[in-house]
Amino acid sequence: MDRTVWTDERLNDRFDGIDRRFDRVEGRLDRIEGDIRDLRTLMFQLWGTNMLAILVTLVAVIVTRT
Repeated sequence: MDRTVWTDERLNDRFDGIDRRFDRVEGRLDRIEGDIRDLRTLMFQLWGTNMLAILVTLVAVIVTRT
């Protein structure tokens, strides 16, 4: 019974290719994490601005009614 034998060089080449692909995936995930962090910061900034606008509107309504 013949057995397929992979040389150490061939195995190293194969695993190096896999490592490169995982490195690319890791880089993409890092960029996605950065984008999510930026979006989260923007959401908090917009939330603060909206709360301030609502508060100012309420104060303006209360002041103009009295």
